[in-house]
Amino acid sequence: MQQEEEQHFIDELKQFVTENFPLSRMSNEELEENIEALVSERLGVQYCSIEQRVSIVQQIYSSIRGFGLLDTILTDDTITEVMINGPDHIFIEQKGHLFRLDKHFESERRLEDIIQRIVGLAGREVNQANPICDTRLSDGSRVNVVLPPIALCGPTLTIRKFSKTPMTIEKLIEYESLTQDIADKLELLVKAKYNIFISGGTGSGKTTFLNALSNYIPKDERVITIEDSAELQIAGIDNLVSLETRNANVAGAGEITIRDLIKSSLRMRPERIIVGEVRGGEALDMLQAMNTGHDGSLSTGHANSTEDMLSRLETMVLQGAAGLPLDAIRQQIASAVDIIIHLSRLRDKSRKTVEITEVLGLEDGRIKLNPLYVFEEDENSTLEKVSGSLKRTNNRLVNDYKLKLSGLYTEI
Repeated sequence: MQQEEEQHFIDELKQFVTENFPLSRMSNEELEENIEALVSERLGVQYCSIEQRVSIVQQIYSSIRGFGLLDTILTDDTITEVMINGPDHIFIEQKGHLFRLDKHFESERRLEDIIQRIVGLAGREVNQANPICDTRLSDGSRVNVVLPPIALCGPTLTIRKFSKTPMTIEKLIEYESLTQDIADKLELLVKAKYNIFISGGTGSGKTTFLNALSNYIPKDERVITIEDSAELQIAGIDNLVSLETRNANVAGAGEITIRDLIKSSLRMRPERIIVGEVRGGEALDMLQAMNTGHDGSLSTGHANSTEDMLSRLETMVLQGAAGLPLDAIRQQIASAVDIIIHLSRLRDKSRKTVEITEVLGLEDGRIKLNPLYVFEEDENSTLEKVSGSLKRTNNRLVNDYKLKLSGLYTEI
């Protein structure tokens, strides 16, 4: 059966099912069984491979009870990101490269129905009054929705797919983002409760790295994670509390922000607080938490370099407390953040750790940095392929107080 013929057959059966089956009284299993029987009956003696039959049944079923075309995209493990700009423009990221799919949704209304189903599953709302929503799928994939009239090209849906297997430091070493020696040093820093900030651009792997780093947290500690959309996969910690923000309802009430969750978490006897990403005024609350005995905290933020991350933190703190003098803000940042790990997505689309820097403190009104590791390209690098590794600088870790306090007398 040719593709056009198959699509026509699917549309015909889909219409028959919606018009003749008592959908509200049928369970998912019953519906699938009935669709299978109907497909077999309508195909008759016409040749159709087993794979094609299964695909036809799945497409009809998912268009009624699932996410339609989106189901087939989401089941492909090689796809890492899905970008839907209206019903006719579907883009995917596969192996670091963007492609346009030669597929489309039946209509704008059908795409909106799928969006409402996704948002509803997570207990969120999105409509004309509240046209922007961040949510997640049941497997943890991160979802962003923007509806018309804000989105001029039609309902816009962006999905950052969730890896089925949690990221580990071993995998980062395998992908040559780190070496075993550097991983061992990071393990010491996490166990000694250094406050670590992970910075990088969009898609550089900040959350992935945070996930991997969190595996070094001792299993007997109480950890609280705070995120916009819960996606961290922290394994092996029993005393773990995961908190997620909530958007305001249609009446404009009931919003729970990251700031609210950080303040609440301080009353929950945390040993470590992990904030998925800081974007605004919550940076001040996070820094204050780091400065008031909650060492070992981890977080991420968008920035183009380590220095840029510090500038962005200053701006974010000002969003939360506009009257604070810049010197006081810099003092807060310098005393709260111990280590900044900067990640980057390079020209060949590979993700690398490009800098590990110690924050030394304030000197002449500026935050002084002490680079420990810096990424250097080697002679094998070309315009198409980046080759290189993190190199140790001649600088040693100055603030080794926490290492000694933890009984770790190793020099970094």
